[in-house]
Formats: sequence, structure tokens, C-alpha cells
Amino acid sequence: MPKVSERGTLMPASPIRRLAPLANDAKARGIKVYHLNIGQPDVPTPPEGLEALKNIDRKVLEYSPSAGLMSLREKLREYYHRFSIDVDVDDIIVTTGGSEAVLFAFMACLDPGDEIIVPEPAYANYMAFAISAGAKIVTVPSNIDQGFALPAVEKFEELITPRTKGILICNPNNPTGYLYTMKEMLQIRDLVKKYDLFLFSDEVYREFCYTGAPYISAFHLPGIEEQVVLVDSVSKRYNECGIRVGALITKHPELKTNVMKFCQARLSPPLLGQIVAEASIDTTPDYMLATYNEYVERRKFLIDEINKIPGCYTPIPMGAFYTVVKLPVDNADDFCQWCLRDFDLNGETIFMAPASGFYTTPGMGHDEVRMAYVLNKADLARAMKILSEALKAYPGRTI
Repeated sequence: MPKVSERGTLMPASPIRRLAPLANDAKARGIKVYHLNIGQPDVPTPPEGLEALKNIDRKVLEYSPSAGLMSLREKLREYYHRFSIDVDVDDIIVTTGGSEAVLFAFMACLDPGDEIIVPEPAYANYMAFAISAGAKIVTVPSNIDQGFALPAVEKFEELITPRTKGILICNPNNPTGYLYTMKEMLQIRDLVKKYDLFLFSDEVYREFCYTGAPYISAFHLPGIEEQVVLVDSVSKRYNECGIRVGALITKHPELKTNVMKFCQARLSPPLLGQIVAEASIDTTPDYMLATYNEYVERRKFLIDEINKIPGCYTPIPMGAFYTVVKLPVDNADDFCQWCLRDFDLNGETIFMAPASGFYTTPGMGHDEVRMAYVLNKADLARAMKILSEALKAYPGRTI
């Protein structure tokens, strides 16, 4: 039998989807499963996007340009200008979701053996995309007891080697919900400038910042404009994960040329998705405010309920719609599997993402899970009741 690739063997399984077969088995047994594992909002897609999809007036569903529809890129430029992100249409490349933007950024910037420094816990697919590019993720651990604040800048500098090509941040953060301060962003800027690095900045959740402080983009940092590679997606802000439309934004001339070669190789991003995304940018401020307020309410409810459960703790996330939770269990991976395989409360159970999959440092996150507060409050209340009862019954509980 032929041997499969080492790259494929090294690719990590997604902590978000890895337990999906157990969830499917539970559903097949008639168990209702509350999905806290994945950032799939239940908030309706903007009506403007749905109407555009229903009323496509084309005789042929053709390829789009490899960089994306010009009309969508023009709309995106206007959108970014609302956030004082000063980019031109030529700086914006439409991708098949934010995931492809990360992958193409790595493929276009990094050679095999190059290194990227990332605070952990981090979105698990960053590791997968780095492996795809032959690069290495080097992590700087943050800690739940400090609210997952950015580690000291000296910790980053200690890791810089001749192979270091960039620093990657997600702001607001997935999986922790942490929101970087201006001071922290300027410290990162100084390192990027000092060592001539790329700053990869995943800003998919910019609409969901809960501190009242101004949103800070990597493009707001003076002096590194051509070193910033911004990753974006319409999936979360417009609740349309399935259309697979994202963007890579950069002012670096050679990088744009490199990225376009990968874009041409995959031909074009999804035509129908781009049509929906373009129309969704015109959704009303009322829609965006209602979505924001809904997440504010869900966040408060979930954090309060978690911290009432004996032995559970989560800091207050200041952005996105995720939080990492410490549980009183010996092994959160085993607990998440047990909930799906062996436990139900009146025919219901919960699906959580083990946080160990968001770390690369061995042993970290062993008693933590990531939860997404993308369910309505009634469902969140039921999920927290199930969690509380599951912890009482779990054989590996630690309190």
C-alpha cells in the first residue's frame, strides 16, 4: 500500500469538528445536542444578502476575476474606510473564506522551515495552514488566570530567530475573546518594525468589541503599513458562514503579486457567495446594532451562568463570541467525549470544543474548553444546566 504524505500525517484534527461523529451518533440515538463547539451563529443573515441570492439575474454562472468581483472590492474598500482602514481596491483580494486568506498569506510569505510567532491558545487552523506551507508555528502561552492578556513583549523577542518571518494575532481573539489594547498593539508594532517581520492580523470579529474603547486594526499602527497582512471574512459579521467569502488585504507590492498567483491557480472565489456578500455590506445599521446587542446579552448571561457552577471559571471576553472555560475535570477532551457518548439530561446533551486543540504546548488546556455563545439565551440556559449536571455525574471530576 502506498505511503501517505508526512504533511497529511502531521496535520492536526480540528478540535471544533473532531468530535462531530460522536455528536452525530448521539443525534441518531434521539439525543438533542446543543452546539457550543462551533462559531455558527443562529442570527439571521441580512435580508439584503438573501434577496440578492433569490434574485440573481444571470444567464450564466461564470468565473469571477481571480481577485474577486470589482464591485465587491469597491464595496469592501468603502466598508474598511468606515473603520479608518485606509486601503485601495488594489490592496483587497477576495478569497474563499478567511481560511483561504490565511493559507494564501502563509504560502505567499513563508518558505519551508520559516517560523511565525503566535500567542496561544490560538485558532487551531492556523497550525494546519502553517503545516500546509511547510512553516512552523512558535507559540507564546497566555494564561486564563490573567484573562489571556498578551504575554510580555520580551517573551516574543526571546523566540525571534533568523527563521522568524512574522507575528500572527487574532483581534478580537478566537478562542479566548481577548481584545488587544493600544499599548499591546504598539509593542507588537515595535517588534515587527525592529526585526522587519510581517504582521498577520486576523480581524474577522472587529464588529464585536465590548469594551467601549476604539477598535484597533493593525493598519492603524504607523510605520508598518507594508508589513501588515490583514485577514477578513464576512462569515461572522453577516452570519453567512456558508457562502465562503473572505479577503486578504495588504499594501506590500510583491506579496500582492505572490498571492495573485495562488488565486489564479484556484481560478476564482465563489461567484454566488460574492453576490450575497456585496449585497450584505449594504445592510442597515439597525441590523448590525441588533446583532451586536444580542451578543452582549448572550455574553453576560453565559459568563454569569458558567461562573455560578462549582469549580468552573471563565474570564469576561471583551470581543468576538467565544470564551475559554476552566472545568473541574481531569481531562477536558475525555469529558467532551463522555458528554456526547455517555451522558444526557432528559434526552439532551452538549457539544464543546476541547481547548487542548488550541494549544501546541504539551499539557496546556487539558482542563479547558472553548464555548461559542452563538445560541439564543433559552438554549444557553439549557446547555448550562446540562453542563452543571454532567459535571456532577462525570467520573473524572476533580472537586
